[in-house]
Formats: sequence, C-alpha cells, structure tokens
Amino acid sequence: MQVFYKVKKAYRYLKHFGWKEFWNHVKDRLEPEDVPYDPWFHQHQPDEKELEKMRKIGVPGGPLISVVIPCYKTPKAYLEQLLEAFKAQTYENFELCLADASPDDSVKIIVDAYASDQRIRYQKLTDNAGIAQNTNQAVAMATGDYIGFMDHDDLIAPHTLYRVAEAIVREGADLLYTDEDKVTHDLKKHFQPHFKPDFNLDLLRSNNYITHFLVVKRSLIGDETPFDPAFDGAQDYDFIFRMTEKASKICHIPEILYHWRTHEASTADNPMSKLYAYEAGKRAIEGNLRRSGTAGEVELLPDYGFYRVHYPVENDPLLSIIIPNKDHVAALKTCLEGIRQASYKNVEILIVENNSEEDQTFAYYDSLADEKDIRVLRYQGGFNYSAINNFGVREAKGDYLLFLNNDVRGVITPDWISEMLGVCQRKDVGCVGARLYYPNDTIQHAGCVIGMGGVAGAMFVGLPKGRSGYLHKAAILQDLSAVTAACMMVPASVFNEVGGFTEELTVSFNDMDLCLKIGKAGYRVVYDPYAELYHDESLSRGPEDNPEKVRRFQEEIEYMRVHWLDMLKNGDPNYNPNLSLKKWHYSLKV
Repeated sequence: MQVFYKVKKAYRYLKHFGWKEFWNHVKDRLEPEDVPYDPWFHQHQPDEKELEKMRKIGVPGGPLISVVIPCYKTPKAYLEQLLEAFKAQTYENFELCLADASPDDSVKIIVDAYASDQRIRYQKLTDNAGIAQNTNQAVAMATGDYIGFMDHDDLIAPHTLYRVAEAIVREGADLLYTDEDKVTHDLKKHFQPHFKPDFNLDLLRSNNYITHFLVVKRSLIGDETPFDPAFDGAQDYDFIFRMTEKASKICHIPEILYHWRTHEASTADNPMSKLYAYEAGKRAIEGNLRRSGTAGEVELLPDYGFYRVHYPVENDPLLSIIIPNKDHVAALKTCLEGIRQASYKNVEILIVENNSEEDQTFAYYDSLADEKDIRVLRYQGGFNYSAINNFGVREAKGDYLLFLNNDVRGVITPDWISEMLGVCQRKDVGCVGARLYYPNDTIQHAGCVIGMGGVAGAMFVGLPKGRSGYLHKAAILQDLSAVTAACMMVPASVFNEVGGFTEELTVSFNDMDLCLKIGKAGYRVVYDPYAELYHDESLSRGPEDNPEKVRRFQEEIEYMRVHWLDMLKNGDPNYNPNLSLKKWHYSLKV
C-alpha cells in the first residue's frame, strides 16, 4: 500500500511540475547534509564563456546605470581591484562616479591611470563632510536614470550590472537589490552569504537586510537629498526606508553579486567599530513608523544591527480565542491556565467540543459553566479542523480571532497575547503567528516556508531554545508566507473577507492555505517570535499512521498543488531560491 501511494505521489509531482523539476526534486533528495559555502560560490559563478555571451547579447533597452562611491583614503590595492571589477562588467552602459574626500592625492593618482575609460568619473571634494554628504556629492555627479550605491572597499561580480539591467527591462523595477557575501581582504575566501527574501517590511524594521547592492531609479529620489547627515552610520538604512516607501516595483535579484570586503576597520567584520551607527538605525526605523502612521517603540537588541519594534495594543478590543477539543482534559486545563496567566484580559474563550468520549471531559465542561468568558460549543460532525474552527468563528463576538490548539501552553511570556495583538492591529497585517517550542525546549515552529518538504514546512525545527538561527531569523519579527494555526491571530474582518478555512482541507495545510489567501488579498502574514509558547504537537489527532490517513494526506497535498502551483513552482517570495527546501535551517541547495 505504501509503495502504491509513493508511486502516486511521484506521478502527481511529475504531472504538476514536469520532467525537469521532477528530476531536480529527485536530486534534492540526495543533497548532502552540509554544503560549504566557498566551494559552492565558485561552482555557481558564470564561466568566461557565459560572461562573453552576456557581452555579446547585451541588454537591449537597458538604462544608463550610475554607480556612486564616496572615497576616503582608499587603499591602493582595493581601489585598483574595484576599478578592474567595473572594467570587467559584462554590461557596458554604466558610469562610475567617484567623490573623493581624501586629504591627499592618493586616490586621484590611481584613478588617473584609468583616465582612458570615459565611464570612470572623478571629483575631488574640498573637504570631508561625512559619508552622507560625500555620497550626495557623488550622486550629484551622476547622469544615469538609475543609481547604484556601494562602498569604496567592496567589490561587485562581473555580471552584476548585467543582472540589474535585465531586471529593470524585464520588470520595470524602480528599486532593486541583490544577495551578497563577505570576502577576505586578500580575496581568497568568500564566506557568510546573505541570501535575502523579496521585499519584507517587518524584516527591514528588524535589520537592514537590503544593504548592498542597491540600485534606485533616479526619479524615485526626485528633489530629495538622498542621504541625510543626521543618520551618518545608518544613512543607507534611512535612505532605503524612504525609497521603499515611494517605490512602486521593488525587485530582489537572488544572486550573490556584491562582496563586502572584511578588514580591521570594516563594519562587515567588526561591528564595534561603528557603535554610533546602531542608534542612527533606531532613528531610521522610527522615521519609517512615523511616516507610515504606525505606532511603535523601537528597541536596540543585544546583537548589533538588530532591532525590535513594540507595537502597542489600542482600544482594548475583544479577542475571541477558539480552541477545538476532544478529551485530553489535562492538556485543555493547562491551555486555559496559560490564557489566564496572560497579561491581556479582554478575551472570550470558545471551546469547540468535537466527539469527546470520556466522562471526565464533560464533567470538566460542566465545571466551566459559571465562567462568564468561557463557552463550550458542540460541533456534531467528524473531525475537520477547518470546519470546526469556522463553526467557532460564527459564534465569536470579538474583532480579533486567536486560533489555539488545546495542547499549547502559554507559560513563557505573559504578554504573548498583547504582543500578537499589537502586531495584528496594524492595518497592513492579516495574520500573526507565534514561536512555539516542544516540551524539551527545542523549536517546533518559527514560521513556515511554502515548498519546504514538498508543500510547506516549519523552520528551525529542533533548534534549541535561546538560539536564533541563520541571521537571527528564528528570533526577529518578519513577514512570512505562512504561520501555524496552532497559535494564529487574525482580524475577524480579514478572516471573513478571505472565506475562512478551506473545509476541503480537513487536517493538513488548512493553515497554510488560509495564510496564502490572506497574503493574496494584500495583507502581511507576520511571524512574531516574541510571543513564545510550548506546544505538544498533534496530541489530539495523532500521527498519519494508517492507509486512510495517508490517502487523505495525499489528497490535501494535491489540493495545495492545484490551488497554489505558481508559488510552489516559482518559490516562496519570503525565502531564497538558493536555499534548500529539504532542510529547515537555511542551508544551501546544491
């Protein structure tokens, strides 16, 4: 029987994705446990034949791209390598604008050696006015329709501008950014790759994940002063916020095209070298909140360059907490105790009884009769998680809904409800999920990625409590495509707008489907790691351990592939296509 379903599963995958993706899926199963980055990087670079093909084909209709760089006592080797990197570009319609604030002519002497290349432009500044003003001087030199920003001691790949021009022509983007990594000062080793998601506002408010390589359409800047000296040290962070607020099309190019060089004074290697920058970053986030009319208090986190925004609860709305239940009285009691211990009190609790069999269960329900904020509802059909919760919603009176499994215990952070509610009240948010742990203090859920494990899967499963994962993603607020309904908060208006849970999905993927519907309707799905709870997963319904359950599970997989095939084929926009869909800790895909 198991062989039959495996064959059927393989056939369905082939039907939806075709032979090429089917074979890639098979190869993914053979993926090694750990993929070292430096060899991976070199294996994924275009060879000279591919680069020459780019030069020959070009990018028809590609714009003039001005790359602006403020220079200050740039080491000779670094500057020469930077200039050679631009001369090697496979896209030729660019200009390099160097604004030099050095106290001597060391930079000018080097640039003069490249004077035959008219695309390299140089201006000697009369004084050093700081990185923001010096960059503004470089921007003033630019004549291109698009402006790229980089540091004087970093490098770009030979096909960076080609990929940028391609994306501009293909998508009409007015703001673009790429993936990046770090490289040792002698260029011998690439390390610490930053594989980024598509534009992610809540992640940007947690950390300046965009950084380099950034390209902005000149008209987007308009008459504004690009970089504000008041944010020196985080001037790019403030600039990125202001530009993304105005951009109509933001494009992420998921390829390592920018290389931060590390040396003793570089913030890429030594965050202590610019402590003042992190306070400026805090003010940059506060500016974004203010301009967007969003209430929030920004906190610097112990990890330099990372932030937490506290979103306040406004007007004390009624929250309806919906808990499906079948027996397991001890777990239900513990769940209710966690709610009682929470600091937020304006709640109603709807226990949706479904086919309990034990006398003690009904005796416990009777003992709750005098609790004014608890109601026991009876759903008469068989187990259908979607239908049970939809039934509970129809009886709910709150403006916000919290879907909660009966095996979730809120004993870690007493403000977990208000933490989620503050985020959920934002007008742009349609769903909020929590960080959940197994009883052994390892992560059960830290957000979900569509395509992980085939359809969708949780991230950082098994990561010990207290660890934050790849670029702290287990521990910072961010937008994701889905979160688990084991602890999920949704505005009632949004839930009704998207039609609630899909009742064809009786057990699996109903929360993933709901989140995708919410995202499709234009709302953000937010993973909130500051709401922390324990979860004894699947205590009530048990494992998928018989042919009937396996058959049902396969049908639910088929539903997701039919209805969300585009995302399954094209990739989760909140994940990166260079990362594995087999492993859940942000590891490289072969």
